[in-house]
Amino acid sequence: MTTKPYHHDPDGGFRNPEGSPNRRIGKRGMLSFITRQLRPRAAPEVPDGHVLDRTAVDAGILAGGNPSVTWLGHAAFIVRTGGKVILTDPYLSERAGPAPLGPKRYVPPALAAHELPKADVMLVSHNHYDHLDAGVLAAYPHKDHTQVVVPLGLKRFFTRRGFKKVVEMDWWQSWSEDGLTITTLPAVHSSGRGLHDQKKTLWASFGIKTAAENVWFSGDTAHGDIFREIGTRHAPFDLALVGIGAYEPREIMKAVHATPEDAIQIARDIGAKRALGMHWGTIMLTPEDPFEAPARFRQAAIDQGYGAENALILKIGETRSLTDAA
Repeated sequence: MTTKPYHHDPDGGFRNPEGSPNRRIGKRGMLSFITRQLRPRAAPEVPDGHVLDRTAVDAGILAGGNPSVTWLGHAAFIVRTGGKVILTDPYLSERAGPAPLGPKRYVPPALAAHELPKADVMLVSHNHYDHLDAGVLAAYPHKDHTQVVVPLGLKRFFTRRGFKKVVEMDWWQSWSEDGLTITTLPAVHSSGRGLHDQKKTLWASFGIKTAAENVWFSGDTAHGDIFREIGTRHAPFDLALVGIGAYEPREIMKAVHATPEDAIQIARDIGAKRALGMHWGTIMLTPEDPFEAPARFRQAAIDQGYGAENALILKIGETRSLTDAA
């Protein structure tokens, strides 16, 4: 009899790696948090220059070339490496939830769904609404061409929406083609789009490796012991795209989202030379100041000896050449 890995819950579905943080809050506390989050809130004041205009977006993509990364907002990136184009977690819709519910964007995405490039690969880390966007998938115009890579349990979501090439993988498994290797790696998070499918599909981070670059995309994650193992098995990474927002209140979020300080620790654990903060400045998922994360991220890099110059922050729509960032 084959022994299943620890993250395959014996009771069905999946669970986080051993040594991961756990929530210590009762049902009443969780219900109170959800109720507060559902109340209408005024959009935050957005700093000037936080979102580039379309002309600047197009110019940056053209100038950035391959290799480069372009932040579309939240966890959505265009990653260009080894002559390939990779899309990550392309959430671009107005709300992160079943319409008309869910938190609403307070800034627009850099591109609309029908404007997305013809990607060689699309990576989706898990099925939460702010990462798996059914509206974007419906409108995406290159379903015959793009190879989709997802964690266990999500293949059918894509094939039902017309995608022709979909592979789902467990943690530590890899897919390779034409000099590009995608490795599905652990993350400390959860999954579910409703009340009855919690943790039924897997969540993941991804390694994106070509002959020239090795990039890590965190998806959604809290900090945990598992990242040292990722570093042992897959370091060094040239760049970590790592979440730094949606971290309060800690008694709830410590099990699913990293603080900016945690994000630097994660980058150090996996052996990333530089880290680029994402999952902030787009949508109000949690009650902290949505624009405090970048300053804390840079300060944490100083405090932890990582170097402020290695903690990168982009404007929405901005492109950073990986050659310049090396």
